[in-house]
Amino acid sequence: MTIKKNRKIAYPASEKLYVPGTINKVLVGMRRINLTDTETVDAEGVRHIKKNNPVVLYDTSGPYSDPLIETDDSSGIPRIREEWCSRRKDIRLCDPAASSDFTTYKAKEGKAITQLYYAKKRIVTPEMEYVAIRENQQVEALGLKSYITPDFVRKEVAAGRAVIPANINHPEAEPMIIGRKFRVKVNTNLQDLFSFKNKEEGIGQMILNCKWGSDTFMCPFQAEDIAGTHHTLLRYSPIPVGSVPLFQALDKAGGSVEELNWEIYRDTLIEQAEQGIDFFVIHAAMLRSYIDMTFPRLTGIASRAGAIIARWVKIQNQENFLYTHFDEICELLRAYDVTLVIGDGLRSGSIYDANDRAQFAELHTKGQLTRIAWEHFVQVMIEGPGFLPINKISENIKEQQYACQHAPYFTYGPITTDIGHGYDHITSVIGATQMAWQGAALIGGVIPREFIAGPNKEDYRNSIISYKLAAHAADIAKGHPGAQARDNALCKAFVEKRRKDEINLSIDPERVNQSLKNGIRENQWYL
Repeated sequence: MTIKKNRKIAYPASEKLYVPGTINKVLVGMRRINLTDTETVDAEGVRHIKKNNPVVLYDTSGPYSDPLIETDDSSGIPRIREEWCSRRKDIRLCDPAASSDFTTYKAKEGKAITQLYYAKKRIVTPEMEYVAIRENQQVEALGLKSYITPDFVRKEVAAGRAVIPANINHPEAEPMIIGRKFRVKVNTNLQDLFSFKNKEEGIGQMILNCKWGSDTFMCPFQAEDIAGTHHTLLRYSPIPVGSVPLFQALDKAGGSVEELNWEIYRDTLIEQAEQGIDFFVIHAAMLRSYIDMTFPRLTGIASRAGAIIARWVKIQNQENFLYTHFDEICELLRAYDVTLVIGDGLRSGSIYDANDRAQFAELHTKGQLTRIAWEHFVQVMIEGPGFLPINKISENIKEQQYACQHAPYFTYGPITTDIGHGYDHITSVIGATQMAWQGAALIGGVIPREFIAGPNKEDYRNSIISYKLAAHAADIAKGHPGAQARDNALCKAFVEKRRKDEINLSIDPERVNQSLKNGIRENQWYL
């Protein structure tokens, strides 16, 4: 595949800013919106000009918004973490036969190289300092204080309350952190990304998703070339990439659940880890005894992965092999620092089934597996909860925090009503805002027309922007340092009639400008 060389994206009135670290040699990319001056005229008719400080924003666009960095059309984007990782003493080269077109690493036998391991050893890694700087967005310049220091990041990771998804073989990714005491992050599911005309067009959409603010990607569930798709995405992605290994393992088994086994799955884990996948969704908490609990449900087992496991368990008359081989899974993940997402095989597929016996049984097993994974120094997130009416959100998140000891919660919403076909991202964002405010750390993944047709570019845009608004609203409600600075700057611009600044500070200035071009008069739009 040939990718378009030096593909760039831009934001209005913005420039790329790099903030250096003080502990490690890191340069943290941010976006700075430059504002116009405030002009006033006093009673004597004298004109006064007062400069407005620029607003610094969290930036997920990577090198694509830096005009000084060229993206190579043969090898992808710069590998900013490659030097950090290569200096670690407990790593070795992978088997050359298993490597791709660049050097791949893994931990030496019996060693751990995870961010959780280093955090427990009281080591502040470059990744930890990077995310501390990134989260703060230079709030000190606003006269604000922040509790988010590199050592605070280390402590949250050590306690298991936060994760830094950063596979040693995805050095292109800019470090980011997921945890309830940090900015709420947004995930995008790319199950239909490579249904575009070609992979180049698909990569273009991926870059746009980064521009709109996606913090993580989940790889396609099905593709003609899953391995090739993963590799392409990883080499051009500045944000962490996740996958559901079960789907590729099933593909390797010829699509036959009967032929699926631990050996195929293990080899898939190794392959994806060496490619650089940053987090795996693994449905290991769905036990054989829980399946009968779903019989009273209105919508049964809604998860595709859950349905595969339920069928395998029935055919083989055995316990879920992801559960019985869980220690081996953890050993594999520890060797590459792949973050574990304990999947939600028994999530509710309708609000009627929300918070039922099956869902909570699996949730408590997730808690048991979380503790086992931590013993292996594997970082953990918890996936959930499916469909959930608003009145059951608090119960669900309290149960998750109790059972899983505050491991970060990764939620696709929840979807708060069943009747929103065509508006699925909205029914999900209603729940996501509540969940994020109460503690969920990573939200998103539902797109408009989710149950009707595959997404187009505007569907992705509408989904990401909606979840970014939900995340931002939650950050303000939680009192995250500097979260309200952008809102305040926008309102000040509104009062002072600095219309360009007001638009440029909005979540999607290009859409506002397009509306103005389409015939909405500026004075009418601002009434």
